[in-house]
Amino acid sequence: MAQKAARLTVAMATLLLSCGIAVAQSSPNKPSSNKPNDAKADDYERWDSVREIYFPGRTVEDGSTFLSLDAPYRAQDAALVPVTVKAAIPADADWSIKTLTLLIDGNPVPLAGKFHLFDEPGSAGHRDLTIGTRVRVNEYTLIHAVAETTDGRLLSTELYVKAAGGCSAPAMKDPEQAMARLGKMKLNLPQSVPLGSDVTAQLLVSHPNHSGMQFDQISRTYVPPYFVRSIKVSYGGQPVMDVETDISLSEDPSLHFTFTPKAAGDLKAEVVDSKDQTYTGDWQVTPQPAS
Repeated sequence: MAQKAARLTVAMATLLLSCGIAVAQSSPNKPSSNKPNDAKADDYERWDSVREIYFPGRTVEDGSTFLSLDAPYRAQDAALVPVTVKAAIPADADWSIKTLTLLIDGNPVPLAGKFHLFDEPGSAGHRDLTIGTRVRVNEYTLIHAVAETTDGRLLSTELYVKAAGGCSAPAMKDPEQAMARLGKMKLNLPQSVPLGSDVTAQLLVSHPNHSGMQFDQISRTYVPPYFVRSIKVSYGGQPVMDVETDISLSEDPSLHFTFTPKAAGDLKAEVVDSKDQTYTGDWQVTPQPAS
């Protein structure tokens, strides 16, 4: 109940935001070194509000030295915009990343994903990592990636994307076909998985991920929201990543993530949607020793 109440609070706050009602005052956290050329004062006022919703009372520093965002400047399909976040932390740093939050500022619910990362005991933490997904973009907007570090700081980077209408765009699949494949998963791995080295995998989940803003032309009503709410990934019985998601994630969610196989084991995924339905996937991974 507490989690549902928290999600409802964020949804209400972001609805006010999308209607142009300010929910926070201006902030000194405006980045300066990586300001996109097309971003205007209104974009940063909106970011101030979004930042206060998701990180209330906290300072968000410019982290573009360590973080980078990649997305098409002008997206071909606003309902299917690929976004990649990369982090590169110096080897001599005494901190790493424990949580990464991806926000689409102009969306009714900005949260695309909050990625909780897990370090193995004795490891150096998350230094070089790649996280990628596909998102809906409702209007021309800034996109922010905010990393929470192990020493308690918030570091952000940003990118401006020109796309509109992604949250209300109709589903690409036939509804019956989509429901027939509901919860099915696919894991893509490199042809060769090296033992003890970072590997980037792709998890695909079949789910309509309805935003609640899509209009059914036949029934003349809005399709109710129905979306993936969380994704948990583990390898060899140890957690790799827990992801909190919302309606900004595209239909048939795709997730690129990094893990390090130090022995053969099972990679498992558990997906829970907004109807509390749970879906699981399990794949045996056999890494190859370095030649």
